[in-house]
Amino acid sequence: MARQHERRTIHVDGEWREAVSGATRDIIDPADARPFAVVAEGDEKDTDLAVEAARRAFDEGDWPRTPVAERAALLRRVADLLVRDREELGLLESRDAGKTVEEGRVDIDCVADAFRYFADLVAAEAPGRVVDAGSPDIHSVVVHEPVGVCALITPWNYPLLQASWKIAPALAAGNTFVVKPSELTPLTTVALLDLLTEAGLPSGVANIVTGPGHTVGARLAEHPDVDLVSFTGGLVSGVKVAQAAAVSVKKVALELGGKNPNVVFADACATDEGFDTAVDQALNAAFIHSGQVCSAGSRLIVEESVRERFVAELARRAARIRLGRGTDDGVECGPLVSEQQRAKVESYVASALAEGAALRTGGKRPEHLAEGYFYEPTVLDHCHREMKVVREEVFGPVLTVETFRTEDEAVALANDTEYGLAGAVWTADAGRARRVAGRLRHGTVWINDFHPYLPQAEWGGFGRSGVGRELGPAGLAEYRESKHVYQNLAPKPVRWFAG
Repeated sequence: MARQHERRTIHVDGEWREAVSGATRDIIDPADARPFAVVAEGDEKDTDLAVEAARRAFDEGDWPRTPVAERAALLRRVADLLVRDREELGLLESRDAGKTVEEGRVDIDCVADAFRYFADLVAAEAPGRVVDAGSPDIHSVVVHEPVGVCALITPWNYPLLQASWKIAPALAAGNTFVVKPSELTPLTTVALLDLLTEAGLPSGVANIVTGPGHTVGARLAEHPDVDLVSFTGGLVSGVKVAQAAAVSVKKVALELGGKNPNVVFADACATDEGFDTAVDQALNAAFIHSGQVCSAGSRLIVEESVRERFVAELARRAARIRLGRGTDDGVECGPLVSEQQRAKVESYVASALAEGAALRTGGKRPEHLAEGYFYEPTVLDHCHREMKVVREEVFGPVLTVETFRTEDEAVALANDTEYGLAGAVWTADAGRARRVAGRLRHGTVWINDFHPYLPQAEWGGFGRSGVGRELGPAGLAEYRESKHVYQNLAPKPVRWFAG
């Protein structure tokens, strides 16, 4: 695990390398704004070499033709290695991304779960789907084959978790890949490449290029020898990826974030326990990992009759969230990932106040944490759907509050977004829960909960939240091509033409 302090963080064809240009990048600890590691800063030349290695490994190597049972066994070995290194990887994820160390540990658990899930999924599959052709002389079967060379571009907020959602199904399906982690948080993905090698993955199957999106990511998206590009990140960058990939008509999967509603009906708060749970979950929805979560419940939409009580208690608890370095005892929320991200959050809060929002708590940098990129959990009341802060993804610890009076109004507010990644409804009425969940245009809908996901259930969004799905059977299907093999067991002349 010492590799994160080295400059040789580009892995091509089984070999760790420096960047061709010799360029490097400091990795900054967001808790104190100081560099603590150095990585290679790759560019188009490094990317081309990595794609060449992945192409050769796919076309000439054994991995795509390795029996499914062997591929599944390797994925399970990787999961075991992740469990072995859980503490060290969790600590590294905490320091790199700014999250608490407990969040880092949970992330590593989820990464191991993803590898095990896709191992089990492919191991249990039938070899092909037999198609009835209506004749005993015809054998017809649909098989699934690896798509080829995959470009995997991952975000900075959940570095290893998001990488695993792509790497595990890509390998399970028999592909080779080049992964480009975020230039801000690459360290655990670099570490994962070492674990893949330790698990016995052949050279050239897994490659990594550390470097920025405008060079490495752009080249991967346009590269003619890449068969699929899977991207998780912001909307603007995702559109550029899709446009570049369209030139060579490669497969594209995009997860582009969300503006996620958390709808609270008054009946969910009718008891003290229900009220406490709904408030607690609203805090978790908005402020886990300082709100730097694509599925964050950043839009609280609460029934008007309980709004004042609910928001007052929410603001009181938000003000007591303990900020600090993620590795320190008692810390509940870490810093934002960069100064640029904090400045972005500050601009959204300023625009909201200028548009008439009421600040209930937060809205500033904490005085006792002058170092690092900290920002107080912020609750903005009296918001409306025309506000910039309500319509655009902030990706920070900012919760907006809107109100409704009727069920139809609640659904209309929740669906009034260009995004459609996730949402939640809180109610004690089972019939209402099913109705509202059925009407929400979001890829994941929680009822009386927020944030849990299952590796066996698809994850992805409607609208501008992206295309394609990760996790579940559909997540594996993204990395495959379907092929129909039609065999005539008793061929004879057709006599279509007279001859």
